[in-house]
Amino acid sequence: MKKPPRRVDQPGFTLIEMVVVMAIIGLLLTLALPRYLHSIDRGKQQVQQQNLAVMRDAIDKYFGDNGQYPETLDELVAKHYLRSVPEDPVAGGTAWSVVASPDTDKAGVYDVAPASSAVAASAATSAVAATAK
Repeated sequence: MKKPPRRVDQPGFTLIEMVVVMAIIGLLLTLALPRYLHSIDRGKQQVQQQNLAVMRDAIDKYFGDNGQYPETLDELVAKHYLRSVPEDPVAGGTAWSVVASPDTDKAGVYDVAPASSAVAASAATSAVAATAK
């Protein structure tokens, strides 16, 4: 069987050229993708810190206006100190760890912390330790 004659002027790429291009693209992705994913995680942490600052500011304003801390975060929403309880972008959902006041005479939400991190556990531990003093 005779092979058809190959035309030199045919447009297109050879298989080896395609493999080299795919290898270069793969190499570039292995360098760029981890940096991109890290910047996404860092952005979520920054949003989480901003949400904590907004909630803490609302708690302080509530205390300044009413002389007591709110019983729940939903009370801040009901009295229009917050539009809604912010989402935790790291853990997902609106679950936050509520820290009680170190002063046993003042009940309610003294501070908030992320529910899924060790920060919440250390904040609660420090609040208990301050109460014991």
